[in-house]
Amino acid sequence: MSQVEFDPEYQILIITPTCLPDADEFELWSSIFLHYPNHIQILEFFQGADRHQLRFSYAQQSFNLNFEHYSESIWVAPEGQEAATFLSELGQLFLSNS
Repeated sequence: MSQVEFDPEYQILIITPTCLPDADEFELWSSIFLHYPNHIQILEFFQGADRHQLRFSYAQQSFNLNFEHYSESIWVAPEGQEAATFLSELGQLFLSNS
């Protein structure tokens, strides 16, 4: 179960899981968190030393799920203004299985 909160200042969804994944488990965690096969398509995964990112599409728009190890932060950011209009709807989708 995760909390999902919209941050209007930064236009992101802040994800607060009940159990934060380890850095080396983030790819698996994110694929489970984003498992909505009728709505979300995973595009690609990037792994860095301090930050990991998984790009995905929802409603024909691109987003990225980010994990920063040092700040223990997870958030979803839209890729473009049009994608930003779907953040609220995407947040509701995430909460539907929480």
